[in-house]
Amino acid sequence: MSAVLDAPPEVEQRTRGRGTGLFRAFWRWHFYASFLVIPILFVLATTGLIYLFRFQLEPLLHADLMKVQQPPGLVAQPYDTQLQEVRAAFPDATVVSMTEPSAPNRSTVFSVETKSGNRDVFVDPYEGKVLGSLNPDRTVSGVAILLHGELMAGRFGDAVIEIAACWAIVMALTGYYLFIRGRVARARRRAAGAAGAVLRSRHGRTGAVLGLGLLFLVVSGLPWTGFWGAKTQELATSHGTSFWGEDPGALSNPTSTLDESLPHSHAVPWALGKTEVPRSDPANRTESVATVDTAIEVGRRNGLRSPMTVALPSDTKGVFSAIGYAFNNPAQERTLHVDHYGGRVVSTYGYKDYPALAKVVSQGIALHEGRRLGLFNFWLTTVFCLGVVFMCVTGPMMWWRRRPKGKALGAPRGRLPLRTTPGLAVLVVALALFLPLFGATLVAVLLLDQLVLRRIPRLGAWFNVARRHAV
Repeated sequence: MSAVLDAPPEVEQRTRGRGTGLFRAFWRWHFYASFLVIPILFVLATTGLIYLFRFQLEPLLHADLMKVQQPPGLVAQPYDTQLQEVRAAFPDATVVSMTEPSAPNRSTVFSVETKSGNRDVFVDPYEGKVLGSLNPDRTVSGVAILLHGELMAGRFGDAVIEIAACWAIVMALTGYYLFIRGRVARARRRAAGAAGAVLRSRHGRTGAVLGLGLLFLVVSGLPWTGFWGAKTQELATSHGTSFWGEDPGALSNPTSTLDESLPHSHAVPWALGKTEVPRSDPANRTESVATVDTAIEVGRRNGLRSPMTVALPSDTKGVFSAIGYAFNNPAQERTLHVDHYGGRVVSTYGYKDYPALAKVVSQGIALHEGRRLGLFNFWLTTVFCLGVVFMCVTGPMMWWRRRPKGKALGAPRGRLPLRTTPGLAVLVVALALFLPLFGATLVAVLLLDQLVLRRIPRLGAWFNVARRHAV
């Protein structure tokens, strides 16, 4: 992802008047892609940083709820006892799930659905008392997640992010071309002590390092998107695979899925997001009725890692779904469905059962979130986010320095020679077909250029449109 929103005078002089050179054409597309991409990338990078540090940040902001002290000699209360306290404190709410404390000094967390929305309820595991509750979508990290996923604007925000992600690919590819082709001119300007030369070089070098990472994050984030992700999932399903796992032992109502059962816990493995939940048989009521403690014990006996999350049955036919902790290793993702009566394991489903595509997506998501390779992945992603913020700041700074003083945008003038460069034409068409929203917005831009900007002289001058017909 190079970064030249401006170019060296040497390059500009060599290409002035020709307008058909790839350098100027790529510079122009890099320039306009940046206008769309930079604001979105800045939001994604900053919210991504907040999400990365959520386990450090939220306990500091809500220590009264999330942190507890273990009294000497006192053991934790049974989870079922804690569950009853939550139900007493929220009599009109439905308790959806429970997550074990992540450390001896942390609270037990229950996710509940109330008439006013979803809340996370925190319980002191030793004294068994309710400490309070939070709206998970209104915490700092909760807001960051919503901004990161859809700009808090629903489907419209999701579409904007997807379009920006598509054009980020264009910005990265054109940036690499500019970085390589413009290296000599940048070196000359640096040696001559030209204004802005150091900033331009730092921007370009940082972009060259970040570009591959940006491409990976864009591609690994596409499965989340509402259009590309949904359509590609449909295509994958029609060919016998899937982005996520579908439990072959599931016998439940098709509308009862894990992601609906745990809407705000963020504890469901990605590949299990659409897994149907098996059902208990009320005919076995004569047997002992299982509790959340039963599900935890069954999970431990079957090798699930703690802290486990348990989705509670919503009715007499429901099951306890015990989800093992697999934060830093998707290959350890595993869920046990425990019968409401007798505590038998109705079915089990995990990473080894995922379709091949779901395994790839799970690993990609873990890398995307900075959790797959431990601290190395965490700090690498942190540095990457900071680098993206740097790029989002220095790019506009370079444009601001070189912008014309008159009433013009200062866009580079250049045309893509698609007719004389078949390989480039094939690449553009391939990107448009692979990324439909990119293709649609590309057509819109070209129509705007041909039908409006070239027909209105003042607009054409402001956008610095080439006079001859071109792409």
